[in-house]
Amino acid sequence: MAVAIVDYGMGNLHSVSKAIERLGYESLVTGDADAILAAESVILPGVGAFGDAMEHLRSSGLDTVVKDVAAGGQPLLGICLGMQLLFSSGEEYGTHEGLDIVPGSVIRFEPREGFKVPHMGWNRLNFTQGESPLLQGLEEGHVYFVHSYHALVGRESDLIAVTDYGFPVTAVVGRENVFGMQFHPEKSGELGMKLLGNFLKLKRQ
Repeated sequence: MAVAIVDYGMGNLHSVSKAIERLGYESLVTGDADAILAAESVILPGVGAFGDAMEHLRSSGLDTVVKDVAAGGQPLLGICLGMQLLFSSGEEYGTHEGLDIVPGSVIRFEPREGFKVPHMGWNRLNFTQGESPLLQGLEEGHVYFVHSYHALVGRESDLIAVTDYGFPVTAVVGRENVFGMQFHPEKSGELGMKLLGNFLKLKRQ
């Protein structure tokens, strides 16, 4: 069964699809609800603004589909903006409701001397929850970030990895069958591909 990449008009679909294929899995870029719900696992990508993305999801009915994926036990992975959409709310250009699958909020980096916004480039992952299936067999290393907003988890137990950008920044989250990566695993070299590979090994709960 293919890995469904949710196409809602905002996402780096091609690079994610190619990364999945390099790992030996079949991918399907689709906005069809039945195809998404039938997939072995689901990836929610995202590039752009939080509010616009949620509007695209709602107007297509895919917000409900993604919530059904999470509730139904299919492995679900949000990447970059896709991770942020899993949270309860986002504060980009006003406050917007998110999918509310992972409790917490997404806020803008405050300007600080020595730290540019957006946070862009390679930064080290520090694992906070070593027993997560995403981290099995992996060692801490660097991955590639591009973001101006960061997530504040509502439950510390949902935090899997952080990166340091003057303070611990949420980098990987997970609870049950739902996961999120703030960075782009498909652009993050060997560690990114291994993280993506570990996700693709997960089975429907």
